[in-house]
Amino acid sequence: MATKLYIGNLSYNTTEAQLNEAFAAHGAVESVALITDRHSGQSKGFAFVEMTDDEEAKKAIRELDGFEMDERSINVSVARPRQERGPGGGGHGGGGGYGGGNRKPPGGHNRERF
Repeated sequence: MATKLYIGNLSYNTTEAQLNEAFAAHGAVESVALITDRHSGQSKGFAFVEMTDDEEAKKAIRELDGFEMDERSINVSVARPRQERGPGGGGHGGGGGYGGGNRKPPGGHNRERF
């Protein structure tokens, strides 16, 4: 069964070919995916490498975690499954408060009675 590895702290100059070469020295590489910004096309500084054999993947982790590539010490670990995102996918928070103080709720008046 194939093992997917996460490679972090990559230089923006690192290429998929370099990653393939480095990991192929430790076993059979099934795929390499350098993650890039969809708008600029620039690397985001991490990648995923899928290795065919679990034992070879473990060996690659031992040998390449902390390895210097393009003047950066790379991080290599087993990739965690992607977490599901909720609908709407935004970082807008839960809202609901009116900001405190003596502000009035939207569309209404202060409901306090004196």
